[in-house]
Amino acid sequence: MHQLIVSRILESLEASEVAYTSDVNLPVHRSLLNGKGEELLSAAYRELEGKDDYPLLHHLKVPVQVGKHLLVYDDANHFNRYRLVTLKSALYRVFNYPWHAAYLRMCRTHERECLLSGLHERVWSGPPLARSCFGPADVPGELSGTGAPGWKLNAYNDLQYDLISRLEGYRLHRIPAYENLMIGGRLQRIDKLLLRPDDSVMRAIGAWLLRKMG
Repeated sequence: MHQLIVSRILESLEASEVAYTSDVNLPVHRSLLNGKGEELLSAAYRELEGKDDYPLLHHLKVPVQVGKHLLVYDDANHFNRYRLVTLKSALYRVFNYPWHAAYLRMCRTHERECLLSGLHERVWSGPPLARSCFGPADVPGELSGTGAPGWKLNAYNDLQYDLISRLEGYRLHRIPAYENLMIGGRLQRIDKLLLRPDDSVMRAIGAWLLRKMG
């Protein structure tokens, strides 16, 4: 489903005749994190109760790049209490992200959807790195104890993308599943629109993305 929606985002850019590059791997230059960047990552990792040294991504895997703009689609698995923890970290007081306030609200209001989609082992427990960083997983759906190491790693990696993309000189635009667009005279969720598009909807979404990129 995620890949289908990303492909529809690409179609919307094509409908608006926007040149883009898809499936981009951007190398991470660790030297850019020296000092303050390391402090911000370490602090967020500790707030998630991470163990030992914080991990660092080697590359940013970005589905869509338009010049210095990076577009990332966030499905239901990105909206939960752990992402809320990272969104409250010092990073978002140092740098301004236009979508930040909306993401705080969505994390508070849409965790139920995350519980519906994020109980599969590969999401809840995550890869071996997640359990190494955050300990063993609780029973799927149980968030009162150690919770979901896969969710925690996902939230931490989202923060890494936010910080590293900024330090590398890019503007990261997050497209949440719960974003509403005014199409046909009524507000409609972007994820629903992208699953049943027509040409006029594709052009409208492409124009909306262009406005986001300014």
